[in-house]
Amino acid sequence: MVSIVSQVDTSHDDMIHDAQMDYYGTRLATCSSDNTVKIFELANGQQKLLTTLIGHTGPVWQLGWAHPKYANLLASCSYDKRVFIWKEVSANHWERVYEHLNHDSSVNSVCWAPQEFGLMLVCGSSDGSISVLSSQGDGIWDAKKISNAHSIGCNAVSWAPAIPVLAAGGGQDGSSRQLVKRFVSGGCDNLVKIWKFDESEEKWTEEQRLEAHSDWVRDVAWAPSIGLPKSYIASCSQDRRVIIWTNTMDGPNSSNWSYKILHTFDDVVWHVSWSVMANILAVSGGDNKVSLWKENFDTNWICISDMTGNKNN
Repeated sequence: MVSIVSQVDTSHDDMIHDAQMDYYGTRLATCSSDNTVKIFELANGQQKLLTTLIGHTGPVWQLGWAHPKYANLLASCSYDKRVFIWKEVSANHWERVYEHLNHDSSVNSVCWAPQEFGLMLVCGSSDGSISVLSSQGDGIWDAKKISNAHSIGCNAVSWAPAIPVLAAGGGQDGSSRQLVKRFVSGGCDNLVKIWKFDESEEKWTEEQRLEAHSDWVRDVAWAPSIGLPKSYIASCSQDRRVIIWTNTMDGPNSSNWSYKILHTFDDVVWHVSWSVMANILAVSGGDNKVSLWKENFDTNWICISDMTGNKNN
């Protein structure tokens, strides 16, 4: 059952577009069409505004906390075509430590890679391109750009978990397994695409395109790893549908993706998000509801709760 346990008065002056908890669940970052980012401390059911980050000159669409092993870093992306990386250099004192200025239109989505891949950030833009930023240390960042990743524009990006896969020619004992960098993107071309980093060529290549949506793909979410031989991707669209894509991912070039329509909603679906254990999917959309979905033993997805607390058995 979904219930409201706390409300945060953010004091934003315009619409809020994203709210993200940090790794430990003690801080909340929010962003808004008022061009600002705010960070709150959460404790004992109370919230305290720690700081307001100013610098963007357009609506801020999305935020992302880096893994804490890389210190307190927060990424933000905006309609102003820019990506900022903020760092807490001392208690509650944040500085902008990097600006990515290589997009020609709104940057709609940012997502940090699993910490096993290093300090990496992927960014999707309305100019149709995707940028992958990698920290080289000492404040130096390398940027690789995938031009024309999605015609018209890219709306969402999400990293694959760091799952070791069997290398070509490797045995089944796990001795020849390797980490492969992948992420998924969704765009205005109605497509979901999977990208893989080619280590030999040192570039990102399109590994798979998944076709089933009939309108803009608004969000994508690659499920965290829970030790199962399956991989799940959720996508949602202006076609009012949420689709679950499934793959065994057993091998470096597996392309055996199948899909199932989770549900067709009454309005556009804006966001999908997995629980930490990847067994529950949260869905939110234009109907102003948040619903929770879970796969049963028959591999069918059922709604277990919604924002109003109604429960389906």
